[in-house]
Amino acid sequence: MVPRWLNSWGQDTPVNCVTVLRPVASQGYLGEFVTHPQAVWSLSGFGDEVDPDPAIQAAVLLALGASHLEVRSAWGTNVSELEPEAVQRLKAILDDKGLKVSAVASPIGKVDVSLPVEHELARLRQIISVAKALDTKYVRIFSFYRGEDQGQDEIRDAVMERMTALASEAAASDVILLHENEKGIYGDTPERVLDIMETVNSPALRVAWDNANFVQVGVKPYTEGYALLRPYLEYLQVKDAIATTGEVVPSGEGDGELDATIAALAADGYKGFASLEPHLASAHELGGYSGPVAFGIAARAFAGLASKNGVTLA
Repeated sequence: MVPRWLNSWGQDTPVNCVTVLRPVASQGYLGEFVTHPQAVWSLSGFGDEVDPDPAIQAAVLLALGASHLEVRSAWGTNVSELEPEAVQRLKAILDDKGLKVSAVASPIGKVDVSLPVEHELARLRQIISVAKALDTKYVRIFSFYRGEDQGQDEIRDAVMERMTALASEAAASDVILLHENEKGIYGDTPERVLDIMETVNSPALRVAWDNANFVQVGVKPYTEGYALLRPYLEYLQVKDAIATTGEVVPSGEGDGELDATIAALAADGYKGFASLEPHLASAHELGGYSGPVAFGIAARAFAGLASKNGVTLA
């Protein structure tokens, strides 16, 4: 027997909406078609994964349909070390190309937790000045490394002290910090990221969700982390990884559950940024590199998954 929903599929679907198949195991068939408003996400990407030169970064991202760029470094200099004149030069290049900045991808918190609180506060103040100059409210941060002989539980109090101070500094400047779940820092699992969010309890500290990073610490991102962290999820960093090796691969080719994550975000009404960070050629402490060709492969893979789930990238 043909289910009632299949006979009427596609009829009377409102304009700017999309009809997708939602699994419903209890019904004895594959699922049911449901209609959601068309999701539109702003496409961005880590420019320095393309090339050190911001002009080339901008040209490639524009060709791939992006409207924004995430700034981690320019001309080979990390954003935390850019002089004001270089920041203004960067802004002029992006303005000329018609690109906006989605976030400043800072290295704040990607240091040993034993450093004084003021160490990262001072760097954050400088990064905030860069964010203001580039007209973005978002600054990506991390939640600190531990010493070789320390467990994560041993550094919790020190981490919370520093994250609270950073969030307070950001709030005073009307900036939102985006915590990335980087492998090896305190907040590298969904449970510890949630611990940070609940303990700091600040609207100036939100989650930058990275599927690949979760895979690299043995987590199934959507299955084990999405429900916990969705209330805090503000920003999507796009990359995938293979669980057995940790190798970063294009979206949908790994174990990062990108398909399920995108579908859930679209159904939840997410309307934020999707920022490409492919890491397809190399990765290191302060970033990664893909090159224009590999970056294009990553962009097209993600666009395919987005389209499949009714998401328009703009």
